[in-house]
Amino acid sequence: MTGKQLEFDQRIHRLNKKHAKLSRGYRATMRKDGLVVMRPQRVQSAVPAKVLLLCLVGLFAFKTFLLTSLGASAYQYRVDSLAEGTAVEKAGAWVMQVDPISERLSVQLGKFLH
Repeated sequence: MTGKQLEFDQRIHRLNKKHAKLSRGYRATMRKDGLVVMRPQRVQSAVPAKVLLLCLVGLFAFKTFLLTSLGASAYQYRVDSLAEGTAVEKAGAWVMQVDPISERLSVQLGKFLH
Protein backbone atom coordinates (compact mmCIF):
# COMPACT_ATOMS: atom_id res chain seq x y z
CA MET A 1 0.00 0.00 0.00
CA THR A 2 2.84 2.42 0.69
CA GLY A 3 4.13 2.01 -2.88
CA LYS A 4 0.76 3.06 -4.29
CA GLN A 5 0.56 5.97 -1.86
CA LEU A 6 4.06 7.14 -2.88
CA GLU A 7 3.08 6.97 -6.58
CA PHE A 8 -0.05 8.96 -5.86
CA ASP A 9 1.89 11.61 -3.89
CA GLN A 10 4.44 11.95 -6.71
CA ARG A 11 1.65 12.36 -9.27
CA ILE A 12 -0.03 15.02 -7.13
CA HIS A 13 3.31 16.83 -6.78
CA ARG A 14 3.84 16.77 -10.58
CA LEU A 15 0.31 18.04 -11.22
CA ASN A 16 0.74 20.87 -8.72
CA LYS A 17 4.03 21.90 -10.37
CA LYS A 18 2.40 21.82 -13.81
CA HIS A 19 -0.56 23.84 -12.55
CA ALA A 20 1.78 26.48 -11.09
CA LYS A 21 3.62 26.75 -14.42
CA LEU A 22 0.37 27.00 -16.39
CA SER A 23 -0.94 29.71 -14.07
CA ARG A 24 1.82 32.05 -15.35
CA GLY A 25 0.60 31.67 -18.93
CA TYR A 26 0.11 28.93 -21.46
CA ARG A 27 -0.51 28.25 -25.12
CA ALA A 28 -2.45 25.49 -26.77
CA THR A 29 -0.69 23.22 -29.25
CA MET A 30 -2.00 20.28 -31.19
CA ARG A 31 -0.04 17.04 -31.21
CA LYS A 32 0.24 14.84 -34.30
CA ASP A 33 -2.56 12.61 -33.04
CA GLY A 34 -4.96 15.59 -32.83
CA LEU A 35 -4.93 16.01 -29.05
CA VAL A 36 -4.81 19.64 -27.90
CA VAL A 37 -2.24 20.06 -25.13
CA MET A 38 -1.64 23.15 -22.98
CA ARG A 39 2.03 24.05 -22.70
CA PRO A 40 3.36 26.65 -20.24
CA GLN A 41 4.86 29.79 -21.76
CA ARG A 42 8.31 30.79 -20.68
CA VAL A 43 8.40 33.84 -18.47
CA GLN A 44 10.44 36.51 -20.20
CA SER A 45 12.35 39.21 -18.43
CA ALA A 46 11.19 42.80 -18.78
CA VAL A 47 14.71 43.78 -19.90
CA PRO A 48 16.54 41.39 -22.24
CA ALA A 49 20.05 40.29 -21.28
CA LYS A 50 21.47 41.77 -24.49
CA VAL A 51 20.27 45.25 -23.48
CA LEU A 52 21.88 44.93 -20.04
CA LEU A 53 25.12 43.71 -21.57
CA LEU A 54 25.11 46.54 -24.10
CA CYS A 55 24.59 49.10 -21.31
CA LEU A 56 27.45 47.61 -19.32
CA VAL A 57 29.79 47.70 -22.32
CA GLY A 58 28.73 51.29 -23.02
CA LEU A 59 29.45 52.28 -19.43
CA PHE A 60 32.95 50.78 -19.56
CA ALA A 61 33.60 52.44 -22.93
CA PHE A 62 32.47 55.82 -21.56
CA LYS A 63 34.63 55.47 -18.45
CA THR A 64 37.59 54.38 -20.56
CA PHE A 65 37.18 57.35 -22.90
CA LEU A 66 36.97 59.82 -19.99
CA LEU A 67 39.92 58.26 -18.19
CA THR A 68 42.02 58.40 -21.35
CA SER A 69 41.10 61.95 -22.32
CA LEU A 70 41.26 63.54 -18.84
CA GLY A 71 44.11 61.57 -17.32
CA ALA A 72 44.03 59.57 -14.11
CA SER A 73 44.52 62.45 -11.65
CA ALA A 74 41.94 64.80 -13.23
CA TYR A 75 39.43 61.96 -13.54
CA GLN A 76 39.89 60.98 -9.89
CA TYR A 77 39.53 64.63 -8.83
CA ARG A 78 36.18 64.85 -10.64
CA VAL A 79 34.96 61.58 -9.15
CA ASP A 80 35.97 62.77 -5.67
CA SER A 81 34.11 66.06 -6.13
CA LEU A 82 31.08 64.12 -7.34
CA ALA A 83 31.24 61.94 -4.21
CA GLU A 84 30.75 65.02 -2.01
CA GLY A 85 27.30 65.78 -3.47
CA THR A 86 23.80 64.43 -2.97
CA ALA A 87 22.90 60.76 -2.68
CA VAL A 88 22.38 60.49 -6.45
CA GLU A 89 25.78 62.10 -7.09
CA LYS A 90 27.39 59.72 -4.58
CA ALA A 91 25.85 56.78 -6.43
CA GLY A 92 27.19 58.20 -9.69
CA ALA A 93 30.63 58.57 -8.14
CA TRP A 94 30.51 54.95 -7.01
CA VAL A 95 29.63 53.81 -10.54
CA MET A 96 32.25 56.06 -12.15
CA GLN A 97 35.14 55.14 -9.84
CA VAL A 98 38.23 53.77 -11.53
CA ASP A 99 38.12 50.00 -11.81
CA PRO A 100 40.77 47.60 -13.17
CA ILE A 101 38.93 47.00 -16.44
CA SER A 102 38.57 50.70 -17.29
CA GLU A 103 42.13 51.41 -16.20
CA ARG A 104 43.55 48.61 -18.34
CA LEU A 105 41.48 49.62 -21.37
CA SER A 106 42.53 53.25 -20.87
CA VAL A 107 46.21 52.28 -20.92
CA GLN A 108 45.70 50.27 -24.11
CA LEU A 109 43.72 53.08 -25.75
CA GLY A 110 46.38 55.62 -24.69
CA LYS A 111 49.08 53.53 -26.38
CA PHE A 112 46.97 53.32 -29.50
CA LEU A 113 46.22 57.06 -29.67
CA HIS A 114 49.70 58.36 -28.84
